[in-house]
Amino acid sequence: MSTSELACVYAALILHDDGLDITADNINSIVKAAGITVEPYWPSLFVKLFAKKSIEDLICNVGAGGGGAPAAAAPAAGGAAAGGAAAPKEEKKEEPSEEDEDMGFSLFD
Repeated sequence: MSTSELACVYAALILHDDGLDITADNINSIVKAAGITVEPYWPSLFVKLFAKKSIEDLICNVGAGGGGAPAAAAPAAGGAAAGGAAAPKEEKKEEPSEEDEDMGFSLFD
């Protein structure tokens, strides 16, 4: 991350913590008070981001990124719950593979 980007992130967090609106002017005033020079497009990008997404959602989901496996599992679980009674689980007998079968000798003999 660049210094300008981090400055805008921290400014947005400060504004959110104080309960103020996250606007380009407010971000610029905090950044200038900190003595940091940022490119003029950063504050407007952050304002557009926070207009679409809540900063609380972003804070709560910091470690939730990466991979689609959990998202794919959610509809299956939701479908079973919405259907009422869950289908009984079938117990599968796993046949031992060649690696699991006793070969007649032990590694430690």
